[in-house]
Amino acid sequence: MRISIGNWARAALTGALLAVNAGAQQLTPTPAGVTMTASGVTLEVTALRDDVVRVRMWKGDAAPEDASWAVLPPARSSRTAVVAEPHGFATKILRVTVDDQLLLTVADLAGNVLQKDAAPVQWEGAEFKVTKQGAWSDHFFGLGDKPGPLDRKAEAFTLWNTDSFGWQESTDPIYKSIPFFIDMNHGRALGVFLDNTWRTNFDFGHADPNRYSFGALNGPLDYYLLYGPEPKAVVSGWSWLTGTTPLPPLWALGFQQSRYTYFPESELREVATRLRKDHIPSDVLWLDIDFQHENWPFTVNEKAFPNFAGMVKDLAQEQFKVVVITDLHVANQPNKGYAPYDSGTAGDHFVKNPDGSTFVGKVWPGPAVFPDFTQAQTRQWWGTLYKTFVDEGVAGFWNDMNEPAVFETPTKTMPDDIQHRIDEPGFRKRTAPHLEIHNVYGMENARGTYEGLLALRPDERPFVMSRASFAGGQRYSTTWTGDNSSTWNHLRMTVPQIVNLGLSGFALTGADVGGFAGSPPPELLTKWIELSAFQPIDRDHSAKGTRMHEVWVDGPEQEAIRRRYIEERYRLMPYLYTVAEETSHDGLPINRPLFLEFPHAIEDGTPFDLTTGGAEFLVGSRVLVAPNPSPEEVAPYVVRLPPGTWYDYWTGERYVRAVPGTSLDAEQRDLVLAEKQLSVTPKLDQMPVYVRGGTILPVAPLTQSTVEVPKGPLTLRIYPSAGGSKLAAEGCDGEVYSDDGESFAFRQGEYARIRFTCAVAPDGSVSVTIGNQEGSWKPWWHSYRIEVVGWTPKQKQGAVDGRNVPLAEVAGRWGVIADAGARQVELR
Repeated sequence: MRISIGNWARAALTGALLAVNAGAQQLTPTPAGVTMTASGVTLEVTALRDDVVRVRMWKGDAAPEDASWAVLPPARSSRTAVVAEPHGFATKILRVTVDDQLLLTVADLAGNVLQKDAAPVQWEGAEFKVTKQGAWSDHFFGLGDKPGPLDRKAEAFTLWNTDSFGWQESTDPIYKSIPFFIDMNHGRALGVFLDNTWRTNFDFGHADPNRYSFGALNGPLDYYLLYGPEPKAVVSGWSWLTGTTPLPPLWALGFQQSRYTYFPESELREVATRLRKDHIPSDVLWLDIDFQHENWPFTVNEKAFPNFAGMVKDLAQEQFKVVVITDLHVANQPNKGYAPYDSGTAGDHFVKNPDGSTFVGKVWPGPAVFPDFTQAQTRQWWGTLYKTFVDEGVAGFWNDMNEPAVFETPTKTMPDDIQHRIDEPGFRKRTAPHLEIHNVYGMENARGTYEGLLALRPDERPFVMSRASFAGGQRYSTTWTGDNSSTWNHLRMTVPQIVNLGLSGFALTGADVGGFAGSPPPELLTKWIELSAFQPIDRDHSAKGTRMHEVWVDGPEQEAIRRRYIEERYRLMPYLYTVAEETSHDGLPINRPLFLEFPHAIEDGTPFDLTTGGAEFLVGSRVLVAPNPSPEEVAPYVVRLPPGTWYDYWTGERYVRAVPGTSLDAEQRDLVLAEKQLSVTPKLDQMPVYVRGGTILPVAPLTQSTVEVPKGPLTLRIYPSAGGSKLAAEGCDGEVYSDDGESFAFRQGEYARIRFTCAVAPDGSVSVTIGNQEGSWKPWWHSYRIEVVGWTPKQKQGAVDGRNVPLAEVAGRWGVIADAGARQVELR
C-alpha cells in the first residue's frame, strides 16, 4: 500500500498502518522521509532531493546538534515530498526501506540495490561503525589526495589531517580529510558523504571483501547518499551539497615558479629575468618562509628584501604576480611590536589549554600561538592581517602547515584536549576539544584568508592555496598534494591524486612539479613538466637543500622540450579557462577520470579507467592525456581510447573506437577494423594527447603571460566526428568563455560566452555556425581562424556569411579567416 505524503491530513492512520511491531520499534513517516526508534537508537532518513538522502542516527532521547562546517545551508534545509510505503518511502528516483533492526536499504525504482546495511550500526561508547554490503563489482573513488591507485577498492584509510613530509604510496593519513566517496557498481554511481569532523575511518573491502564500512571515533552519525545513476550527476550533486570551486583569476592557470626559498630579493629578480629572457611563458613567482623576519608570519626580512614593495611593483610591470606564504602559527613574541601577536592577544583570538591559558607550540618561528578559526570574529581579525601585503600588490596567499603542524609533540599537532570556542552562525556556542575541530581547522584558516581578501579587495577574485582542508574547502582555496618526492613513483601517483581530489570537489589542484623533496634527474623533471602542462595548477616547487628545479637547469635541450609544453598550455588557455568557468557552475572537475564522461564504455559497467591503469585523464570533456603508466620504463605501452572518434593532438591522426553494444553497418565495421591497437613507444619529448571527435577547440596565439593580450585570431580547431551516431556524436560543437580575468564584473554580465557548432555535408564540406555572444564583455580577438583537422578540401575555397574567401593551410590544417562578427562559415 502507498500513501501520498501530500495527503497528510487523510493519513491519520499512517502511524498504525506503517508500524513495524517488534518491541519498541515504530516507523513514523515525515513529509520528507521517516524516523524509527529501536532499543534506544533513533534513525532519521530525509530526502533533500529526489536523488539526495540524508541519514542520521543517535542514541538516547535527544538528537545531537544539527550543524555542519561542510554542507551549504540551502542544501541542508532542502526537502522534497516523498510517498510513504509500509517499510519506508519512495521519491521519484529512490526507494528507501528500513527493517526492524534499523537496517537500511536504498534502491532505485527499477529495484537495483544501491546500498544495503550488512549489519546493525556498531556502537562502542561514542565510537560508531556503519557496515554496508559489498560486491566484486564495487569500485570506490574520492577521499581527496590519498596516495595509491585511482580505485580505492580493497584499501582502508584514516582521515586525520597530518603533516606528512616524505609521504609514500603506503602513507596514511596525509594532509586532507574529505570523507566523501563514489561507489561505482555496474555503471551506477552512488556518492556517500560522512559529515563528521572527528577522526574517521573507511574500509573498502580491505578487511572483508564482501563488506565496506565507515565510522568515527566520536561525533554525529550523519551521512548523505547522492545518486546518479550517472557519475556526473553525483559530482554535480556533491557540488550542490558543499559548493563549487569559484572561478579563479586567469593568472592562476598560468605557469608558476617557486622554491623553498628564493633568497635574497636579488635571486627572485634573477629568476624573473631568466624566465623572460628565455621566453618561458609564466605568470607567478612564489615566496616561501625565508622572506619573513625570523619566520614570523606577516613580516618581511628587510635585510634580504630591502625593497619588498618596490620589488612586487617591478615584477608586476614584468607581468608577474607574487604569492607569499602566511602560515597560521603566529610567533609568540609579546612586547616586540609584532602586530599579529599583539592584536590577536588583545582580541582573545588564540586557542586555549584546558586551564584557560593560551596554548603555545613550536613551529617555524619557534614558540607560536594559534588562532581559533572556529570563531567568526577570529576569522575576521585574521583577514585584516593581510592589509599591508594587499596594499603592496601581493596577488595571492599560501596557507601552509595548517593541519595544524606542531613540532616536538608525539602527534605532530596540538594536544587532543586543546579548547576551541565555537562562535559561529548555525552552531551552538560552546567549547569543543581539538579532536573535534582538528580536521576542519585548516579549512577554516583558508576561509578566514579568503573572506579577508574579499573584504580588502571586494572587486578582485582571491587566490588562496591551502595544504590542509575538509569537505567544502574548495569554496575557499585551491590545494596541492603536499610535500611529494622527486621520484618516478610520485610522478605516477600525481594523476590519481589530482583526479580523486577533483571528484572530491577540489577542481583547482596540482602537485609540486619535479617533486618537493629530493633532486629529480633531468628526464624526470622534463616528463613532470610535460604532464603538469595539462593539470589545473602548474607550479614548479622544490625544497631547500635540493638542486634547482627551474626550467633551464639541465641545459638547452631539456629546456626546449619543457618550454614547448608550457607554451602549449598557454595556447590552450582559452579552453582551460572555459573549463574552469564551467566548473564554477556544475562542479565537474578540470582533470577528470574517463568514467565520468564514458560511464558505459565497458558493457558490464566497470570504470574504463581501470583498463588504463588510472594513468589517462581528461582535461574537461574534450582533451585526453595519456602518460606512460610506468613513466620510468622505455617499453611501448597501450593507450586505450574510450568509444568514439579521437584525434592525435600533435599530428591530427584519427582513431575510431566502437561503442559497446551497438550494431555497425559494413562501412562502420571497416572503419573500426582498420584501426589497430594504439601502441606508444615512450620518448622524452612526447606526451600523448588526443582530442575527442565532435570538438571545436579554441586555441590562442602564444603569449608570455596571461596579462599579455594575444596578437592574432582566435583559432577554432574543428575535429569532426566520424562514422555516424553509432561511433560518435554527429557534427561538432564547442564554446569559449572570456572576461577581464580578475574581477567579479562577470556577475553583472561583463563576460563573453560564444558557442559554435558545425556540420559535415556528404560532399565533405564543413559548415560552421558562430552563435550570438552571451554577455557584454569585448574579448581580445577580432577575428577567427577556422580550421579543420584531418581534412583536405576538394576546392581551396570557403565562404563567410555568403562571401567567398580563399582557404589557407597552416601546419597541415586548412582553414579560413573570419571576422569576429561572422555568423556562418563554410569550408568547401
